Amino acid sequence: MSLSDAPRRPFPLAALAAMRPKQWTKNGLLFFGLIFSSHFTDPHAVMRACLAFVSFSLLSSTGYVYNDYRDIESDRKHPKKRFRPLASGEVGNGGAWLIMGVAATAALAIAAWLGPWFVAVALAYFVTTLSYSSYFKHLVILDVMVLAACYLWRAVAGAVAIGVPPSPWLLVCTTFGALFLGFNKRRGEIRLLEGKAHGTRKSLDHYSPAMLQEFQAITTSGTIISYAVYTVQSLTPLLGLTLPYVVYGVFRYIYLIDQKGEGAAPDETLLKDRPILITAFLYLVTAVAVLLFSHPHPPG
Repeated sequence: MSLSDAPRRPFPLAALAAMRPKQWTKNGLLFFGLIFSSHFTDPHAVMRACLAFVSFSLLSSTGYVYNDYRDIESDRKHPKKRFRPLASGEVGNGGAWLIMGVAATAALAIAAWLGPWFVAVALAYFVTTLSYSSYFKHLVILDVMVLAACYLWRAVAGAVAIGVPPSPWLLVCTTFGALFLGFNKRRGEIRLLEGKAHGTRKSLDHYSPAMLQEFQAITTSGTIISYAVYTVQSLTPLLGLTLPYVVYGVFRYIYLIDQKGEGAAPDETLLKDRPILITAFLYLVTAVAVLLFSHPHPPG
């Protein structure tokens, strides 16, 4: 299907698509502090975590629109990205700036209500996102490391929003998990483009399947080991019962990349794979049950 043949949506629907709501699932990291500090039974903390999620979702959407605005020409050469609202022409330059202005203003207004420390973390996340779109996305290895920093800011923000100190091991685990997803995303992109990466993303020209496989092995080990240590160091060592879900989820994701050609869009891969969705649900149920019935004492 050519761009001219693609159906045109009303501006509100095209604007919503440009904001990439599917990728708001990444901001689920903001609830980790709420869950693992056992504050999920506190309605006030739940409300603050939800507002933090909305704020970061709007901020991330601002970054996505800005990224697409800068990459219109290269996205038009990509087999999938060419159908994005900006690349396809559904949303013009003026519309893109309108979306960014409204989303960023609303996000920062919510952040201000949550307090100055949350504003500081939100701004750090936003600056990191913009620096990625403007510069780091074109630098091999650093592109994925800066993306991982965005995940790290999400984890920190979730703890700051409810007033609990972020666990160092949770941050280590988040970093390795983000690097795992990032390098596997590059691996999926290379497989999707089948040697035609030139002109779509500069950093892809410097990656090779063999190198990415090495990075995958390192980040897989780091993710699983750091999470195992985190469960032991958490409020209750019974959280180790959640470790099999993490191990299976990581291995399942690698399987989807190697055998099914997935991974170029991690949000789509994670949301459409039934075994991973079931594993995530069981993980959440197990974690909440352990924290409820082991009667840990949340930090004051």
